[in-house]
Amino acid sequence: MKLLIATHNRGKLKEYHELLAGLPYELLTLDDVGIRDDVEENGATFAENARLKALDYARQSGLLTLADDSGLEVDALGGEPGVRSKRYAGDGVSDAARNQFLLSKLRDVPRGKRGARFRCVIVIASPRGETWQADGRCEGEIIFEPRGTNGFGYDPLFLFPERGVTMAELPSEEKNRVSHRAKAAEGARKILMQLL
Repeated sequence: MKLLIATHNRGKLKEYHELLAGLPYELLTLDDVGIRDDVEENGATFAENARLKALDYARQSGLLTLADDSGLEVDALGGEPGVRSKRYAGDGVSDAARNQFLLSKLRDVPRGKRGARFRCVIVIASPRGETWQADGRCEGEIIFEPRGTNGFGYDPLFLFPERGVTMAELPSEEKNRVSHRAKAAEGARKILMQLL
């Protein structure tokens, strides 16, 4: 059975291959099915954006589609960047530039006041318009400079205080147990099992 993962990002596809390992689905990207256009993510919440993408790509492809929206919420910034995490520093900006922009916004915020969480909402949609949702979150804090290379986005800035490592310093197998996407994917796994 085919499952469209609503992304052009090969790194995200690799992560989903690991998170959904053992399920009898063939995972495909938007590029694999010839979809080049991006769905405008104009929802006010992660759930709204994930639903928009899942429904649109399921309709375009005729395939069961898994879409997620995830991002970073920083307490000292009133929950920013939130749903704007990818576009926080502008469109087409590299992860490194986005991380530097976030650090500049937190320049005067001391340790102990840099609480943050990664959130992920996964929506699975059928071509008929049915949807199912799973959520995950991961609590931590933002450090003062990037550390680690195993990850993307804000992973090098997101510290697990109890472990003393960033998301980007975790080995993939551990990250795939504790991350916000891993927690949401566990819920998605249960949904996908029921849809077989």
